[in-house]
Amino acid sequence: MSLFKNLPEIKYEGPKSRNPLAFKYYDAERVIYGKKMKDHLKFAMAWWHNLSATGQDMFGPGTADKSFGEEVGTMAHARAKVDAGFEFMQKLGLEYFCFHDVDLVPEGKDLEETHQRLDEITDYIKSKMAGTPIKCLWGTANLFGNPRYMNGAGSSNSIDVYCHAAAQLKKAIDCTVKLGGQGYVFWGGREGYETLLNTDMKFEQENIAALMRMAVDYGRSIGFTGDFYIEPKPKEPMKHQYDFDAATSIAFLRQYGLDRDFKLNIEANHATLAGHTFEHDLRVAAINGMLGSVDANQGDDMLGWDTDQFPSNVYSTTLAMLEILRAGGLRGGLNFDAKNRRPSYTHQDMFEGFILGMDSFALGLIKAVALIEDGRIDQFVKERYASFDSELGRKIRAGKATLEELSKKAVQAGNTPLPGSGKQEYLEGVINSVLFGG
Repeated sequence: MSLFKNLPEIKYEGPKSRNPLAFKYYDAERVIYGKKMKDHLKFAMAWWHNLSATGQDMFGPGTADKSFGEEVGTMAHARAKVDAGFEFMQKLGLEYFCFHDVDLVPEGKDLEETHQRLDEITDYIKSKMAGTPIKCLWGTANLFGNPRYMNGAGSSNSIDVYCHAAAQLKKAIDCTVKLGGQGYVFWGGREGYETLLNTDMKFEQENIAALMRMAVDYGRSIGFTGDFYIEPKPKEPMKHQYDFDAATSIAFLRQYGLDRDFKLNIEANHATLAGHTFEHDLRVAAINGMLGSVDANQGDDMLGWDTDQFPSNVYSTTLAMLEILRAGGLRGGLNFDAKNRRPSYTHQDMFEGFILGMDSFALGLIKAVALIEDGRIDQFVKERYASFDSELGRKIRAGKATLEELSKKAVQAGNTPLPGSGKQEYLEGVINSVLFGG
């Protein structure tokens, strides 16, 4: 039975199309830099937002019907969400999905029942995947929603909660491997603290690292060859989260010897909440060899929390794709950790949200390639550091210079001239000319 029978398969119609149910820029088969657009942009559906989120907020109940004809909180509803998700992905040409364990099934009366439910639903998902190009990009466990995780999972003060988290984590890895997932994500939604008055920070971070190490050991023991990811976020729900941003997360991974198995899943909205741009955290991850996957969304500059909007800002998607292309692409993909606004509550709105996001990143890819081919920005950056192309500069870069010889050069030079102009306004004009020029 079709759950979206009044909605068509979404096709590419080009930039001049006025059809709200058509792609204007996302042309899956178009070849760019030797790869199809769909391979540059491995778009994924987030099970939690697209199939579960109703628009409920602290001020009122949800507005969107995500029952798909079944009673919410039942296994019949869990199966209906699978049917809806696969029809949705096939109509949009999406080839990947991501999930939390509790997105797939309602929790049972105990872990044993929950695990049985997960076995049942992943059997059903696997049967739906057969004969389609649809794959699991990554899985994860929701170790933040249940009240037991009020103080975190790996960072919990309770060994009972810690063990429960380990059991939930083990099963989520089992499910990810069963579905052929290419990655496994840790989002430390409550791995942090509210006040240092009741917190042993070192103790908590060591316990988080130990749990992650156990997860790696277990995953490798059952044949998981993909990447584990940390998804940085600075705050919300905890005031101080241990995975604040890309740099903090990388330092944590290196501190505890986890950097060989882990990369980062960078979310746009999380980067901006940390006071960075999306492209900043992508660059930090990339130059440290840690860029793995991306949660594609955007926040609202006027709001100080995680709004998880579908990306529409083409400046942002262009600069993001510029970083991704320079890094050689993503081993992971672009997961739409994004939800419709509360007043956008229809099934058609679900499709239009994804069309917006997919077109925004497709246009960003096209314009990022145009910026590279234009060459002015790359050439300017190269020339900006040209003084280090000298013999002394090469000596510094090779780690062979001494403080004494640099000091001697500075004294002999007399007055030190100003460095060359940064020309930020010129470079921003170049961006505009590429994005909007004829």
